[in-house]
Amino acid sequence: MKFKNTVNQLVFYTFLIIFLVYIIFPFLWQLLTSFKTPQELFSIPPTWIPSKIYTGYYVNVFTKRPFLTYLKNSFIVASVTTLFSLFVSSFAAYALARLKFKGKAIILSLVLSVSMFPGIAIVSPLFLFLKSINLLNSYLGLILTYTTFAIPLSLWILTSFFKEIPFELEESAKVDGATPMQAFLKIIMPLATPGMFTTAILTFIAAWNEFLFALVFNTQDSMRTVPVGIAMFPGEHDLPWGDIAAASVVVTVPLIIMVLIFQKRIISGLTAGAVKG
Repeated sequence: MKFKNTVNQLVFYTFLIIFLVYIIFPFLWQLLTSFKTPQELFSIPPTWIPSKIYTGYYVNVFTKRPFLTYLKNSFIVASVTTLFSLFVSSFAAYALARLKFKGKAIILSLVLSVSMFPGIAIVSPLFLFLKSINLLNSYLGLILTYTTFAIPLSLWILTSFFKEIPFELEESAKVDGATPMQAFLKIIMPLATPGMFTTAILTFIAAWNEFLFALVFNTQDSMRTVPVGIAMFPGEHDLPWGDIAAASVVVTVPLIIMVLIFQKRIISGLTAGAVKG
Protein backbone atom coordinates (compact mmCIF):
# COMPACT_ATOMS: atom_id res chain seq x y z
CA MET A 1 0.00 0.00 0.00
CA LYS A 2 2.80 2.36 0.92
CA PHE A 3 4.62 1.52 -2.32
CA LYS A 4 1.46 2.22 -4.32
CA ASN A 5 1.03 5.63 -2.68
CA THR A 6 4.67 6.46 -3.42
CA VAL A 7 4.21 5.53 -7.08
CA ASN A 8 1.03 7.60 -7.31
CA GLN A 9 2.79 10.61 -5.82
CA LEU A 10 5.74 10.14 -8.16
CA VAL A 11 3.46 10.01 -11.20
CA PHE A 12 1.48 13.02 -9.99
CA TYR A 13 4.53 15.21 -9.43
CA THR A 14 6.09 14.06 -12.71
CA PHE A 15 3.04 15.16 -14.67
CA LEU A 16 2.87 18.36 -12.60
CA ILE A 17 6.48 19.24 -13.45
CA ILE A 18 5.92 18.47 -17.14
CA PHE A 19 2.81 20.67 -17.13
CA LEU A 20 4.62 23.56 -15.42
CA VAL A 21 7.54 23.35 -17.83
CA TYR A 22 5.10 23.36 -20.75
CA ILE A 23 3.33 26.44 -19.39
CA ILE A 24 6.41 28.41 -18.29
CA PHE A 25 8.76 27.56 -21.18
CA PRO A 26 7.45 30.14 -23.72
CA PHE A 27 7.90 33.02 -21.28
CA LEU A 28 11.25 31.69 -20.07
CA TRP A 29 12.48 31.41 -23.67
CA GLN A 30 11.28 34.97 -24.35
CA LEU A 31 13.10 36.19 -21.24
CA LEU A 32 16.35 34.46 -22.25
CA THR A 33 16.01 35.77 -25.80
CA SER A 34 15.73 39.33 -24.56
CA PHE A 35 19.24 39.07 -23.05
CA LYS A 36 21.00 37.30 -25.94
CA THR A 37 23.51 39.09 -28.15
CA PRO A 38 22.51 39.77 -31.78
CA GLN A 39 24.81 36.95 -32.91
CA GLU A 40 23.10 34.45 -30.60
CA LEU A 41 19.54 35.28 -31.71
CA PHE A 42 19.74 33.28 -34.93
CA SER A 43 22.57 30.91 -34.09
CA ILE A 44 22.29 27.26 -35.22
CA PRO A 45 22.09 25.22 -33.06
CA PRO A 46 20.15 27.67 -30.91
CA THR A 47 21.81 29.22 -27.89
CA TRP A 48 19.82 28.26 -24.79
CA ILE A 49 21.63 30.36 -22.21
CA PRO A 50 23.08 33.76 -23.20
CA SER A 51 26.89 33.87 -23.00
CA LYS A 52 26.57 37.34 -21.45
CA ILE A 53 23.80 39.67 -20.39
CA TYR A 54 23.01 42.00 -23.30
CA THR A 55 20.58 44.84 -22.51
CA GLY A 56 20.67 46.61 -25.86
CA TYR A 57 17.17 45.46 -26.80
CA TYR A 58 15.66 47.07 -23.71
CA VAL A 59 17.46 50.30 -24.56
CA ASN A 60 16.13 50.14 -28.13
CA VAL A 61 12.56 49.61 -26.92
CA PHE A 62 12.56 52.84 -24.92
CA THR A 63 14.81 55.02 -27.10
CA LYS A 64 14.04 54.06 -30.71
CA ARG A 65 10.30 53.54 -30.26
CA PRO A 66 7.49 55.39 -28.44
CA PHE A 67 7.08 52.47 -26.04
CA LEU A 68 6.32 54.67 -23.03
CA THR A 69 3.41 56.11 -25.02
CA TYR A 70 2.11 52.61 -25.68
CA LEU A 71 2.37 51.79 -21.97
CA LYS A 72 0.57 54.99 -21.03
CA ASN A 73 -2.24 54.31 -23.50
CA SER A 74 -2.71 50.74 -22.29
CA PHE A 75 -2.68 51.80 -18.65
CA ILE A 76 -5.26 54.54 -19.16
CA VAL A 77 -7.61 52.37 -21.21
CA ALA A 78 -7.30 49.31 -18.94
CA SER A 79 -7.66 51.32 -15.72
CA VAL A 80 -10.70 53.33 -16.80
CA THR A 81 -12.32 50.22 -18.27
CA THR A 82 -11.82 48.39 -14.98
CA LEU A 83 -13.18 51.20 -12.82
CA PHE A 84 -16.19 51.88 -15.04
CA SER A 85 -17.02 48.18 -15.37
CA LEU A 86 -16.87 47.68 -11.60
CA PHE A 87 -19.02 50.76 -10.98
CA VAL A 88 -21.77 49.66 -13.36
CA SER A 89 -21.66 45.93 -12.67
CA SER A 90 -21.64 46.33 -8.87
CA PHE A 91 -25.02 48.08 -8.87
CA ALA A 92 -26.45 45.76 -11.50
CA ALA A 93 -25.17 42.66 -9.69
CA TYR A 94 -26.65 43.90 -6.41
CA ALA A 95 -30.06 44.28 -8.06
CA LEU A 96 -29.89 40.83 -9.65
CA ALA A 97 -28.72 39.15 -6.46
CA ARG A 98 -30.75 40.92 -3.76
CA LEU A 99 -33.96 42.15 -5.38
CA LYS A 100 -36.88 39.88 -6.18
CA PHE A 101 -38.27 40.10 -9.70
CA LYS A 102 -39.04 37.70 -12.52
CA GLY A 103 -36.62 36.89 -15.29
CA LYS A 104 -33.34 37.30 -13.40
CA ALA A 105 -31.87 34.12 -14.82
CA ILE A 106 -32.83 35.16 -18.35
CA ILE A 107 -31.23 38.57 -17.89
CA LEU A 108 -28.01 36.99 -16.63
CA SER A 109 -27.94 34.58 -19.55
CA LEU A 110 -28.53 37.36 -22.08
CA VAL A 111 -25.85 39.55 -20.53
CA LEU A 112 -23.34 36.73 -20.50
CA SER A 113 -24.12 35.84 -24.11
CA VAL A 114 -22.88 39.29 -25.16
CA SER A 115 -19.35 38.38 -24.12
CA MET A 116 -19.50 35.20 -26.21
CA PHE A 117 -19.70 37.01 -29.55
CA PRO A 118 -16.41 36.63 -31.44
CA GLY A 119 -14.71 39.98 -31.79
CA ILE A 120 -14.02 39.54 -35.50
CA ALA A 121 -17.75 39.21 -36.16
CA ILE A 122 -18.65 42.61 -34.71
CA VAL A 123 -15.50 44.64 -35.35
CA SER A 124 -16.87 46.08 -38.63
CA PRO A 125 -20.17 47.47 -37.26
CA LEU A 126 -18.37 48.77 -34.19
CA PHE A 127 -15.82 50.50 -36.43
CA LEU A 128 -18.58 52.19 -38.43
CA PHE A 129 -20.38 53.20 -35.25
CA LEU A 130 -17.29 54.73 -33.65
CA LYS A 131 -16.44 56.47 -36.92
CA SER A 132 -19.93 58.01 -37.07
CA ILE A 133 -19.51 59.54 -33.61
CA ASN A 134 -15.84 60.53 -34.13
CA LEU A 135 -14.40 58.19 -31.50
CA LEU A 136 -11.76 56.48 -33.61
CA ASN A 137 -8.19 57.04 -32.38
CA SER A 138 -9.43 57.97 -28.92
CA TYR A 139 -9.33 56.51 -25.44
CA LEU A 140 -13.11 56.71 -25.10
CA GLY A 141 -13.73 54.58 -28.18
CA LEU A 142 -11.64 51.72 -26.83
CA ILE A 143 -12.99 52.10 -23.30
CA LEU A 144 -16.61 51.87 -24.46
CA THR A 145 -15.80 48.80 -26.57
CA TYR A 146 -13.86 47.05 -23.81
CA THR A 147 -16.56 47.85 -21.27
CA THR A 148 -19.14 46.15 -23.47
CA PHE A 149 -17.30 42.88 -23.00
CA ALA A 150 -16.03 43.49 -19.46
CA ILE A 151 -19.36 44.24 -17.80
CA PRO A 152 -21.00 40.84 -18.56
CA LEU A 153 -18.11 38.94 -16.97
CA SER A 154 -17.97 41.34 -14.01
CA LEU A 155 -21.73 41.13 -13.56
CA TRP A 156 -21.72 37.34 -13.59
CA ILE A 157 -18.91 37.09 -11.01
CA LEU A 158 -20.23 39.78 -8.66
CA THR A 159 -23.79 38.45 -8.71
CA SER A 160 -22.58 35.15 -7.29
CA PHE A 161 -20.74 37.00 -4.51
CA PHE A 162 -23.67 39.17 -3.53
CA LYS A 163 -25.89 36.07 -3.37
CA GLU A 164 -23.56 34.52 -0.78
CA ILE A 165 -23.78 37.47 1.62
CA PRO A 166 -26.45 36.74 4.28
CA PHE A 167 -29.61 38.80 3.86
CA GLU A 168 -29.83 39.15 7.64
CA LEU A 169 -26.89 41.58 7.70
CA GLU A 170 -28.60 43.91 5.29
CA GLU A 171 -31.93 43.64 7.10
CA SER A 172 -30.26 44.44 10.43
CA ALA A 173 -28.73 47.58 8.95
CA LYS A 174 -32.12 48.69 7.64
CA VAL A 175 -33.69 48.06 11.06
CA ASP A 176 -31.04 50.34 12.56
CA GLY A 177 -32.11 53.11 10.20
CA ALA A 178 -29.79 52.62 7.23
CA THR A 179 -31.14 53.40 3.79
CA PRO A 180 -30.81 50.78 1.02
CA MET A 181 -27.88 52.75 -0.44
CA GLN A 182 -26.16 52.96 2.96
CA ALA A 183 -26.66 49.25 3.51
CA PHE A 184 -25.18 48.58 0.08
CA LEU A 185 -22.13 50.81 0.58
CA LYS A 186 -21.40 50.04 4.24
CA ILE A 187 -22.46 46.39 4.55
CA ILE A 188 -22.51 44.68 1.17
CA MET A 189 -19.54 46.32 -0.53
CA PRO A 190 -16.97 45.64 2.25
CA LEU A 191 -18.03 41.99 2.41
CA ALA A 192 -17.78 41.68 -1.37
CA THR A 193 -14.21 43.03 -1.47
CA PRO A 194 -12.63 39.70 -2.53
CA GLY A 195 -15.03 39.44 -5.43
CA MET A 196 -14.50 43.07 -6.42
CA PHE A 197 -10.75 42.62 -6.29
CA THR A 198 -10.81 39.45 -8.36
CA THR A 199 -13.09 41.05 -10.93
CA ALA A 200 -10.85 44.10 -11.16
CA ILE A 201 -7.73 42.00 -11.77
CA LEU A 202 -9.38 39.89 -14.46
CA THR A 203 -10.89 42.92 -16.19
CA PHE A 204 -7.62 44.86 -16.12
CA ILE A 205 -5.61 41.97 -17.59
CA ALA A 206 -8.19 41.37 -20.33
CA ALA A 207 -8.21 45.06 -21.32
CA TRP A 208 -4.41 45.28 -21.11
CA ASN A 209 -3.93 42.31 -23.47
CA GLU A 210 -6.70 43.07 -25.98
CA PHE A 211 -5.41 43.32 -29.55
CA LEU A 212 -8.08 43.20 -32.27
CA PHE A 213 -10.16 46.26 -31.39
CA ALA A 214 -7.08 48.33 -30.51
CA LEU A 215 -5.55 47.44 -33.89
CA VAL A 216 -8.65 48.42 -35.88
CA PHE A 217 -9.92 51.44 -33.94
CA ASN A 218 -6.67 53.23 -33.05
CA THR A 219 -4.50 53.50 -36.14
CA GLN A 220 -2.44 56.52 -35.10
CA ASP A 221 0.90 55.57 -33.60
CA SER A 222 0.40 57.96 -30.69
CA MET A 223 -2.84 56.16 -29.70
CA ARG A 224 -1.70 52.55 -30.01
CA THR A 225 -1.73 50.24 -27.03
CA VAL A 226 1.09 47.90 -26.03
CA PRO A 227 -0.03 44.73 -27.90
CA VAL A 228 -0.51 46.66 -31.14
CA GLY A 229 2.69 48.62 -30.66
CA ILE A 230 4.72 45.43 -30.28
CA ALA A 231 3.03 43.93 -33.35
CA MET A 232 4.22 46.95 -35.36
CA PHE A 233 7.89 46.43 -34.48
CA PRO A 234 8.76 44.37 -37.60
CA GLY A 235 9.72 46.44 -40.63
CA GLU A 236 9.64 45.64 -44.33
CA HIS A 237 13.09 44.03 -44.27
CA ASP A 238 13.69 43.69 -40.55
CA LEU A 239 12.34 41.38 -37.87
CA PRO A 240 13.71 42.62 -34.51
CA TRP A 241 13.18 39.51 -32.38
CA GLY A 242 15.33 40.94 -29.61
CA ASP A 243 13.28 44.12 -29.33
CA ILE A 244 10.03 42.16 -29.47
CA ALA A 245 11.24 39.81 -26.72
CA ALA A 246 12.35 42.71 -24.51
CA ALA A 247 9.06 44.56 -24.97
CA SER A 248 7.10 41.39 -24.21
CA VAL A 249 9.00 40.91 -20.98
CA VAL A 250 8.47 44.55 -19.96
CA VAL A 251 4.69 44.33 -20.34
CA THR A 252 4.34 40.83 -18.87
CA VAL A 253 6.49 41.01 -15.74
CA PRO A 254 4.34 43.67 -13.98
CA LEU A 255 1.22 41.53 -14.51
CA ILE A 256 2.99 38.44 -13.16
CA ILE A 257 4.22 40.36 -10.11
CA MET A 258 0.74 41.77 -9.50
CA VAL A 259 -0.86 38.32 -9.66
CA LEU A 260 1.80 36.80 -7.38
CA ILE A 261 1.40 39.56 -4.80
CA PHE A 262 -2.39 39.33 -4.72
CA GLN A 263 -2.76 35.62 -5.47
CA LYS A 264 -4.43 34.88 -2.13
CA ARG A 265 -7.07 37.52 -2.74
CA ILE A 266 -7.60 36.31 -6.29
CA ILE A 267 -7.97 32.67 -5.23
CA SER A 268 -10.31 33.56 -2.38
CA GLY A 269 -12.29 35.71 -4.75
CA LEU A 270 -12.62 32.99 -7.36
CA THR A 271 -13.65 30.33 -4.83
CA ALA A 272 -15.72 32.24 -2.28
CA GLY A 273 -18.70 32.75 -4.59
CA ALA A 274 -18.81 29.07 -5.45
CA VAL A 275 -19.07 27.74 -1.89
CA LYS A 276 -22.29 27.73 0.03
CA GLY A 277 -22.32 28.68 3.66
